[in-house]
Amino acid sequence: MVAYDELGSLVPIKRTLQVIDYQNQANKESEEPSNKRVRPLGRVTSLANLISPVKNGAVRRFGQTIQASFRGDGKSPGVPQKPCSKAAAPTPPKRRNSTLWSETLDVHQKGTFSTKEIKRQEAIFELSRGEQDLIEDLQLARKAYHDPMLKLSIMSEEELTHIFGNLDAYIPLHEDLLAQLSKATGPDGTVGQIGQIVVNWLPRLNAYKDYCSNQLAAKALLDQKKQDRRVQDFLQRCLESPFSRKLDLWSFLDIPRSRLVKYPLLLKEILKHTPLEHPDAAGLEEAITIIQGVLSDINMKKGESECQYYIDKLEYLDDRQRDPRIEQCKSLLCHGELRNKSGTKLHVFLFTELLVLTRPVTRNERHCFQVYRQPIPVQDLVLEDLQDGDVRMGGSFRGAFSNADKAKNIFRVRSQDPSQAQSHTLQVNDVFHKQQWLNCLRSAISVHRPLSEPSTPTPPGSDARSKRRPSSVSAIVHMEETDENCPHTSSSPTTTSPSSSSSSTTSISSSTSPSPTSHKTKKDKKSLYSLGKRKETMV
Repeated sequence: MVAYDELGSLVPIKRTLQVIDYQNQANKESEEPSNKRVRPLGRVTSLANLISPVKNGAVRRFGQTIQASFRGDGKSPGVPQKPCSKAAAPTPPKRRNSTLWSETLDVHQKGTFSTKEIKRQEAIFELSRGEQDLIEDLQLARKAYHDPMLKLSIMSEEELTHIFGNLDAYIPLHEDLLAQLSKATGPDGTVGQIGQIVVNWLPRLNAYKDYCSNQLAAKALLDQKKQDRRVQDFLQRCLESPFSRKLDLWSFLDIPRSRLVKYPLLLKEILKHTPLEHPDAAGLEEAITIIQGVLSDINMKKGESECQYYIDKLEYLDDRQRDPRIEQCKSLLCHGELRNKSGTKLHVFLFTELLVLTRPVTRNERHCFQVYRQPIPVQDLVLEDLQDGDVRMGGSFRGAFSNADKAKNIFRVRSQDPSQAQSHTLQVNDVFHKQQWLNCLRSAISVHRPLSEPSTPTPPGSDARSKRRPSSVSAIVHMEETDENCPHTSSSPTTTSPSSSSSSTTSISSSTSPSPTSHKTKKDKKSLYSLGKRKETMV
């Protein structure tokens, strides 16, 4: 065995072996294992191919620029190309500044403050920094999403207005609070008093009523527009860009609502670390009361908007299904998808006055809910909690001879009005969601009928049913899961805080004195209002 040096001359066998060993070692370091699948660079799909063909030159040039970056024109002659086993790492997402207030101080300055004062200033600093982050996100939503989609004609101006609302109007609102906090900051970096500042500023948050009320319709329109390939491509490119922090468009549009939720928590945290004798204590307590009232009003307005949104989507096969009480409803207590005894999916709505069963349908690319049977007035509603295995679901021939189809997590609703003669056996996914539905239904029924009138009948001679829990009044618990069987109680932009439980918990009249169902007592009306009232805190 011989080898040649760089000049083509023969070299000794010993040197030849050294050259071969060196080449083998270099190859092992540069090559991937033989059992690993390798995709050459030439076959990597260009990002430009993912962009839908459009007439707009800006998008076409964007695609051509991306495509040119994959050509690899700068190849050195005589150098073998290394196989590309994976795509280049994406640009890391932009990170938010997470500096603490105490980290802005030097060692000597930090020692002059007590631990309690440091925690108080940290909470104030978090409030201030959150305002700055919110302003940046609102500006980003406009510059990175709204304006480019309008310029590239990806969406019409009307559609963008419906989805984005009037976000620009809220930027000066938060800039004003940030400016006041900055003005109140002393040379040592501390804020002496913040209570009166937020007391004067918080009522201005009522400006978010319209924005939060429109969120349900805005989200529905955005989901519909995502079916458009051009919209889908644009949003995907934004999601992969560093500025998005891996957040989708709706996350940015929902940031104002999530910020509203945090104000009570932030103020309570500041108050927690404020001494009782501090002049700021009284102002902070007043501010907490104000923000809870503001959020309650926003919740109520959003709940009415949500209720009307679903009422407008009801479709009637027969005019006799139209109940005038539906149009008068101002509150949707809960809703969600359940299955009936035959296994059909039904979307059930529990309004304050009516229980409406529907079938989800699509008409001319518009999602709506076709009313199934006759709506049942809540005052005539009878609820029965069924035990697992009491009935078989699905109606299959094979299931009639086996225990496989015995249903779990079921309950029955029916009308006690003889003229309707309706009965529906409904099934949810699990016992937790079943309990939520039972709580909602019992709470609604208790408003229209005294507790002395049982809403859950117990037929005589049935040992299994006699062991069931008695029908009791329970507070409606808000559900955040998007499970098909989850009873979505009326959504709101706020969440319940521990100190405000007395004002946000659903109150049910406990009076047992008989009264006609057609004439509600003052307590009944108050309970009905509390059922429709939105909770003060909900994420």
